[in-house]
Amino acid sequence: MNEYKVDDVRNVALVGHGAVGKTTVADLLLFQSGASPRLGSVDEGTSLLDTDEEEIDHRISIASTLVHFDYGGHHINLIDTPGYPDFIGQVSGALRAVETALILLNAGHGVEINALRVSKMAQDAGIARMIVLNKCDTENIDYDSLLNSVRETFGSHCIPINLPVGLGADFKAVHDLVKNAQASEEGVLGDPEGTRQELIEAIVESNEALLERFFEGEELSAQELSANIPKAMAAGTLIPVLFMSAKTGIGVAEFMEAMSNYTLCPQDIKRMEQTKDGRSVMLDPSPDQPFVAQVIKTRIDPFISKMNYLRVFSGKLNKDSSVVNVRTGKSVRLNQLLDVQGGKQEPVDEVTVGDIFAVAKVDDLKLGDTLAADVNGDGLSLPEIKFPHPVVGLAVEPKSQNDQQKISGALHKIEEEDQTFHVIHDEETHEMVMQGMSELHLKIVQERLLHRDKVEVVTHQPKVPYRETIMGSTEGSYRHKKQSGGAGQFAEVHLRLSPMPQDVNPEEYFTKANFDHLRSYHYDPELNFAFVDRISGGSIPNQFIPAVEKGVRERMKQGVVAGCQVQDLICEVYFGKDHPVDSNETAFKIAASKCFSELFQKSRPVLLEPIVKIEILIPEENVGDISSDLSSRRGRMEGMQVSPGGYEIIQARVPLAEIMTYARTLSSLTGGRGTYDIELSHYEMIPPNEQAKIIELLNKANE
Repeated sequence: MNEYKVDDVRNVALVGHGAVGKTTVADLLLFQSGASPRLGSVDEGTSLLDTDEEEIDHRISIASTLVHFDYGGHHINLIDTPGYPDFIGQVSGALRAVETALILLNAGHGVEINALRVSKMAQDAGIARMIVLNKCDTENIDYDSLLNSVRETFGSHCIPINLPVGLGADFKAVHDLVKNAQASEEGVLGDPEGTRQELIEAIVESNEALLERFFEGEELSAQELSANIPKAMAAGTLIPVLFMSAKTGIGVAEFMEAMSNYTLCPQDIKRMEQTKDGRSVMLDPSPDQPFVAQVIKTRIDPFISKMNYLRVFSGKLNKDSSVVNVRTGKSVRLNQLLDVQGGKQEPVDEVTVGDIFAVAKVDDLKLGDTLAADVNGDGLSLPEIKFPHPVVGLAVEPKSQNDQQKISGALHKIEEEDQTFHVIHDEETHEMVMQGMSELHLKIVQERLLHRDKVEVVTHQPKVPYRETIMGSTEGSYRHKKQSGGAGQFAEVHLRLSPMPQDVNPEEYFTKANFDHLRSYHYDPELNFAFVDRISGGSIPNQFIPAVEKGVRERMKQGVVAGCQVQDLICEVYFGKDHPVDSNETAFKIAASKCFSELFQKSRPVLLEPIVKIEILIPEENVGDISSDLSSRRGRMEGMQVSPGGYEIIQARVPLAEIMTYARTLSSLTGGRGTYDIELSHYEMIPPNEQAKIIELLNKANE
């Protein structure tokens, strides 16, 4: 692993849409480079990369896989990533670990939606991109249309560095534009001389010395052009485009040469660290600097237990060394460093800048953690890795009582591996809900629970977390009196309920000018609720005021009309009575709860529903269908914007209840070419014609 100099290392990620052949290409690269004695096959279930039971069963990549091989004097660490949007979180970690994203496209299908998404992720990550058009032996490919769609989607800096000699059944070779503009054989598509001129202009744009010589009319050598392609890629003035067919092998050798010669080395990308006080500091990617690495992937292996994959960004580290986990501030001892080749691991003595390695059984590490040498204690850390938010939820429970104890631990393991999978215990609906990117994503989770942890679960659509509030104001009292021999219970509470306005400044709103005899208030921003103490003359002793508030809050949590959390409300306590012997905290808590419940019923109660903000990426031809569908779901369109490659982004707000199974509908309406993100926006009143029906259903469910 550490036999190579830093500038001999190439870290790349294979990204793109599903079924474009990424894993097939990775298997082929291992075989062609001599790193594997046999050629793995996804179709036959013998791939060297897709080795999980779920991957073999479904014939798709579910997790990113790290492999490495040597070629052209360079050591190439390659991360093969899943292509379906369901597993997009795996791409986020992979892109943090590399300097170049290899965007694989199916030449027969053109640009598909996940390729657009991962290209944007790579661009946001500040790494270089290279586009590889695979399956050029597919019939009915038009060269001009294909290249135009690539440029429309990814930008005008997408320039071929080789051209196909024929396409479809006639695809027989590629012509290298870096070395020669003149085609040496017939059938070269495109304009070799014009395209080479574009390529040269893109290369010299990032190098002032070359640019000056170019404008002076000096001929630049193929060696100079080749040496400066990585600089142009790093500067963003060039996104090389290559043509190949993994099936026939045509263009594969040229692709391997381009990967070896043109992708960036670890010192070509400038990365930043964050200090504890929020400052950004440039990271020096040198073996002589203090050690800095980041966890880019976590895997729970049934045999090895927890494995964390780390990328070294600075310094070097020997086995049996201690480093600091910047998140926790604690020292971590790494007894064993592992070189990873697919599903196999071998111990190594040292890792250095550019290396991607693994450690096992270090339980206190989490995805995204920075490990650093404790040199000066300044707490430098790499930025967090950003992951998409899960958009689909399923309520989950164990199928048998025997699995009750195991289910939480099993789900927690998957959370550690996958940052796009969350488990929440919804206190409002009393359900355990697992959230993921799609129904397929959650189906794979269920399979993994069964295969790895022997936990069988049942799922159903989660309940919608409705809320309750009031539209009017009411005041009144309740006396709690209980006498059954011995010490009794007595408390009288007078309350006033009123709606709480949105977006108010509590400090400016809760003043004596607005509330007579104001003594204090407690404001809960999450529920937009305020409890106001206006007691005068000691009508309720001070020691019982917290019990009054507790009784109110407990009733709010239980709900009044439909068993849902109450919000957007002001509760004022302004008078009461006590008994010198029979009053206690319990009595005042009960009185407050009963008083609140009675007044709430008289204050024009209404039910609120959660509204989500949704952003949908779809082909432009589907805009009409999607807009109509959103309208039928009580959605409100808020905007549209053009996205590259013939796509549109629709922004809207929709009731959560209307899109619980939206992934299925979107896939059907767009032929699987649409994706979406949602986040909770706010709560608003349910239409009156729906209120009674939902309240009845909720009350039946709560019986």
